[in-house]
Amino acid sequence: MKVMRDLVGAEFPLFAFSHCRDVVAAVSRAGGFGVLGGSSFTPESLEHELSWIDDHVDGKPYGIDILIPEHQPVEQGATLDELLAHIPERHLDFTVNLLREAGIAVTRDEVVTRDLPTTMPEVGEALMDVAFRHPVRLIANALGIAPPSMIERARLHGVPVAALVGAKEHAIRQINAGIDVLVAQGGEAGGHCGEVSTLVLVPEVIKAIAPIRPVPVLAAGGIMTGSQMAACMTMGAAGVWTGSVWLASTDAETPQAFREKMVAASSRDTIRSTSRTGKPSRQLRSAWHRAWHGVDAPASLPMPMMAMISVPAFRLIDKAAEAGNPQALDLMSYWVGQGVGLVDSIRSAASIVQDFKLEFADAVGNLMSGLE
Repeated sequence: MKVMRDLVGAEFPLFAFSHCRDVVAAVSRAGGFGVLGGSSFTPESLEHELSWIDDHVDGKPYGIDILIPEHQPVEQGATLDELLAHIPERHLDFTVNLLREAGIAVTRDEVVTRDLPTTMPEVGEALMDVAFRHPVRLIANALGIAPPSMIERARLHGVPVAALVGAKEHAIRQINAGIDVLVAQGGEAGGHCGEVSTLVLVPEVIKAIAPIRPVPVLAAGGIMTGSQMAACMTMGAAGVWTGSVWLASTDAETPQAFREKMVAASSRDTIRSTSRTGKPSRQLRSAWHRAWHGVDAPASLPMPMMAMISVPAFRLIDKAAEAGNPQALDLMSYWVGQGVGLVDSIRSAASIVQDFKLEFADAVGNLMSGLE
């Protein structure tokens, strides 16, 4: 625990990734370490969110995750019109028809975004401009090597850089690039993930990087309890990086209808699919996936074009589901890991942190008792 306390100020090395400022602030206030998913915002809205966190985190440390993919299918500096030109009419029509069949009145213009995707490198740079104006204690990146500008700018501000990896080969590349913290994310995880399980990946990554340059490794993927956290730390992890567990909290950005779907779901109700962002990411399985994986469906578009369709579509789906449309509820989905099967209630983020602490202590106590 001392490693992450010394590096980023985390009292208890429970890292909570969330797109919701309320979760970030609540977790940090409770002794964990909240990490805001910054790529959900424009530079203007991110400034507002981080200012709010600064005012509500009681001086406790927090971090930010800014998603800048290493490989982009379009040229840097591409305009919105150029990106839109890469979206075939067939994909727009397929999305419109899918929503209309669910009783959601929609036009073609309503299922495509009119904002430049935040995963574009130039937007990521603008998001970093905002982030480094605030007292963030960690900045993280996923989907490839953290861009050199992120590492260089973080060094200037004294902020450690974290990178998410799904294989030991990725971990070695990140170490050689100069990152400070590795998040070894197993295939059980929600969102973009690899195929290797957390139980295998964590010790594999720790072993692979030790001869090069040992850095703290956070375990991620399917971790929903303090006992799992303790197990990961006995493997050598310096803490855990969590995401799905916060989605069912009362503080989260998720609609109440989705939280209820999480409580009802089993660990086998997720799917690793390209139908949301264009890259494989684990989500709660729904009618959306049945449609996009059907024989008559068009192939998923690459990032960021697929998200330019799915983001506005899911806004409409969520709104209709919350209004009581049962077909929209069947379509409703979000990124969530296999640990969803362990979600049995809707609690506050602060209570989740406290439960983690108690379960962690019990697990460590049981382990020590068993060794006597």
